[in-house]
Amino acid sequence: MRNLHRIFIAVNLPENLRRYLAEFSRKWPELPAKWAKPENLHVTLSFLGNTNDEELNEICQSAIKVAQRHDPFVLGLDCIVYGPQNEFPRRQKEGDISRYPRMVWAVGEKSQEIGNLQKDLESSLFEFSGARYRKDDPDYAFCSHVTLARLIQTDLRRMDPEEIPTIEEKIAKTFTAESIEVMESELRRGGPIYTVLESAKLGQDQ
Repeated sequence: MRNLHRIFIAVNLPENLRRYLAEFSRKWPELPAKWAKPENLHVTLSFLGNTNDEELNEICQSAIKVAQRHDPFVLGLDCIVYGPQNEFPRRQKEGDISRYPRMVWAVGEKSQEIGNLQKDLESSLFEFSGARYRKDDPDYAFCSHVTLARLIQTDLRRMDPEEIPTIEEKIAKTFTAESIEVMESELRRGGPIYTVLESAKLGQDQ
């Protein structure tokens, strides 16, 4: 039986930005949520799911080749909001509440640089990723986000919508993305453990 690895490719955040973002777990103590550990904060470029050892080697080699074709770039995170798409509890009519948020995100503006990088990855990893984005779309720009927390839906739905805090925090943080990482996710009871399997420097021969 072949070993399977739960794989994704990401831009990891610098340590100081991880610590800064992790502190927001203290700001909304009334929010029922599982907050991500600081070391787990990242921008996902492509989630590949379960792969075997042979496929994993191909993925790592593809990531290295793609990284060589793209220069380092500045990535911005502008605000912290509910995700996806800044959803808030909304009343369609009295007593009918819909569209509860599922996560807390740190989000940035759309970026052509990271959009081109992600599109290149999806194209190179077509067999594994399913190419979710059209390879022939020249105007595609990726809107980066970092998942800070996942909301506990059963507890959230017990709350009155008026008790759920509004989250729209301006942060205006930037950092330089200098590499992409092939990551393995091991699901544990205390939360996922992420391990870097390959770090590919942008714009450099490996």
